[in-house]
Amino acid sequence: MPELPEVETIRRELEKAVLGKKIIEVIVHNSRVIKELSQEDFIKSLKNATIKNILRKGKLLIFELSPEKFLTIHLKLTGQLIYPGDAKRSRVSFKLSDGNILDFNDLRLFGELRLLDDWRSKKFIQELGPEPFDLTFFKFKEMLATKKTKIKPLLMDQAFISGIGNIYAAEALFRAKIYPERLANGLSEIEKEALFKEINDTLNEAIKYKGSSIDQYLQLSGSPGDYVKYHKVYDRKGKPCLACKTPIKRISLAGRGTYFCPCCQK
Repeated sequence: MPELPEVETIRRELEKAVLGKKIIEVIVHNSRVIKELSQEDFIKSLKNATIKNILRKGKLLIFELSPEKFLTIHLKLTGQLIYPGDAKRSRVSFKLSDGNILDFNDLRLFGELRLLDDWRSKKFIQELGPEPFDLTFFKFKEMLATKKTKIKPLLMDQAFISGIGNIYAAEALFRAKIYPERLANGLSEIEKEALFKEINDTLNEAIKYKGSSIDQYLQLSGSPGDYVKYHKVYDRKGKPCLACKTPIKRISLAGRGTYFCPCCQK
């Protein structure tokens, strides 16, 4: 599933590509991705709306529209936004005032499109934890202090911190030299400070390289993200650790594949 760096990459690219453009026509190829509204009302409400702003909350994209509406797009596992698109693999196509098409592709139909009066009022939005970039170290260590939870699943818990998923939790923990099954409240002050720094550094580096194309994620242009080549542990089972040459291990933790170096991470 695209994580914060992938969604933020798409947000920035959308900001450059479609801001100020009008939605002339909406073509729904598969209505399963449209939530809470009928296909007819979804199309009718979006027609002639202007894209005023592109926001992001955690892994969610939010189009601020005029008249005052919000189109939220949750890419989930296989969702993609492609511009200019060709509507060949699209689930929903948005024809814009520049003559180009913005396509929402989703191979497995897990994605969700909603048209809302107020995106902040949705329960799943209100339940999201703070964004990593909005935290101070003092707040971060305060959040960890009472958590008797293994650190890797905790970092992936969207109610704790929003935006971090399997890839970047593994990468940040490696860089901070912390074993993924350590209890959050058992980390030392130095370890907490290292983890806070590495979360931010890892996410910023991933944004710089346009995210990680592991499964279906693509940039807005349809090109893959380049950050995979900089992964230190994720999806590197059996390969030598880039720091100490020990083979990277993979275990299942909270139902997810977890990669780590058994020598470097304690």
